[in-house]
Amino acid sequence: MTNRKIVHIEYALTFTFLFFIYMKLDYPIWLFFVLLLVPDLTMSGYAVNKKIGAVVYNFGHTFIFPLLLALMYLYLLNDYLLIVSIIWMAHICMDRTIGAGLKYQDSSFTHTHLQRL
Repeated sequence: MTNRKIVHIEYALTFTFLFFIYMKLDYPIWLFFVLLLVPDLTMSGYAVNKKIGAVVYNFGHTFIFPLLLALMYLYLLNDYLLIVSIIWMAHICMDRTIGAGLKYQDSSFTHTHLQRL
């Protein structure tokens, strides 16, 4: 099995895990599907240019920010922080499962960090 295949399987399983956590917490399922594609709005940065597009896209597709929201949830106990965090991480896992990774500022939208695997 190739490294690429292993990474895709890992992200698919992580997506599934996040989905089941979301369901177990009894949050509205419709909200999961409504918000699942919201991080893709960060593609709009490409309307300006490749560099800004990559920076904005990567902002929405790195685990840093949803994990910070999850940490904030642990302190504030605001369910909305956890809902957004889980869905955002699920989106990233969904994208990585199909091979969409972080973008480079000096190349095309389809060139990602996952292609080196």
